[in-house]
Amino acid sequence: MAESTSSPQAKRSDATRNAILAAARERFAADGYERATIRAIAKDAAIDPSMVMRYFGNKEGLFAAAVAVDLKLPDLRSLPRQEVGRALVNHFLDMWEENEVLTALLRVGVTNQDGARRMQGIFRDQLLPVARQVCPDPEQAPARAALVATQLLGLALTRYVLRFPPTVGLAREEAVAWLGPTVQRYLTAPSP
Repeated sequence: MAESTSSPQAKRSDATRNAILAAARERFAADGYERATIRAIAKDAAIDPSMVMRYFGNKEGLFAAAVAVDLKLPDLRSLPRQEVGRALVNHFLDMWEENEVLTALLRVGVTNQDGARRMQGIFRDQLLPVARQVCPDPEQAPARAALVATQLLGLALTRYVLRFPPTVGLAREEAVAWLGPTVQRYLTAPSP
């Protein structure tokens, strides 16, 4: 007989899975992919390491599950065309400030090939369709989305990971005022 998702055992299973994922996110953010170990993650989650393997198979599976990210990008077609750059910068600042998974993924992505591929996939699968919504030439959408990523990831790296004092010190409005027009140009300006 199939187990109900509201049974006590299912609730314990969900709680264990969530504890592992929370511990993994913190450990990957603090130690990076290479130095984070299944044993350390299990200890942080107060469970046996075999449970991590049971739920996620291996470290790669755990990493993929721990850094599943939905950027929840807005539909830019509903905005006036001249506001899309500012809207994206605002949206990404919200995401970075509310979602420690993105910071963990960025930390891992700069030091590990699996993390880099994960970040590439997220931006390819989620940012590229948004760029296609406003890009004047569909063939240029991949390059334009990549240029947008340089700005957004550069801001995130210097503000939330490396914590450069001038970048951290920028008020949100200043960051949007500086980066919004650049992102706007990348998305909508005529090709140089």
